[in-house]
Amino acid sequence: MHAPATPNPIRVFLLDDHEMVRRGVRDLLDAEPDIDVVGEAADRREALARGPALRPHVALLDVRLGPGSPEGDHEGIEACRELRARMPELACLMLTSFDDDEALFDAIMAGAAGYVLKQIKGSDLVSAVRTVAAGASLLDPGATARVMARVRGEEDPVPPELARLSPREREILQLIGAGLTNGQIAQRLYLAEKTVKNRISSILAKLGVGRRIQAAVLAEKIRHRDPTAPESSGERA
Repeated sequence: MHAPATPNPIRVFLLDDHEMVRRGVRDLLDAEPDIDVVGEAADRREALARGPALRPHVALLDVRLGPGSPEGDHEGIEACRELRARMPELACLMLTSFDDDEALFDAIMAGAAGYVLKQIKGSDLVSAVRTVAAGASLLDPGATARVMARVRGEEDPVPPELARLSPREREILQLIGAGLTNGQIAQRLYLAEKTVKNRISSILAKLGVGRRIQAAVLAEKIRHRDPTAPESSGERA
């Protein structure tokens, strides 16, 4: 028996190519009074056609779609990127059977709010949906550290979008990469915290990213090439 629904439930959209997985996740989430599964899709095309009209708050997306072909490897991540381009406020929670650093890196850069393994307990998946719906990130610190290590080892040039930033914005971006919070950045640069928040919003817009973790990855690219950039403090924003 389902619990009574709340007035403003979290609207969830599902993307998985296995019907039984979708059915199981739907039953799990629909049993929660504050969560409403508003739709589902079996492939990226169907998700892009149906998802935006349903106005979900959270999209729960399988990373790999299709019969295990290379083309299907990161289809869910591409769906995340395209859905967020149409719905910037959408929180995408990636679901996968594999602990894959490459997929995690791609998911972060696609704007995913979280990345969890399919072996997750049902109660933890429900908590994950609530976490990303509230605007928080759900990325394992250890896995994120491995992504940052990968960035340090890359030889790709710094993205040209960084040229759009003013010197002050680049300084703030470096401090984001060092793990400082808005308040700590304000203290360091003798700015009002509201000013820092506005500057960060401008930085994200200029870089064409929607999440702080994406900006931190780009900041790491700068730091790796500029020895004078701030070192990571180990503190998390």
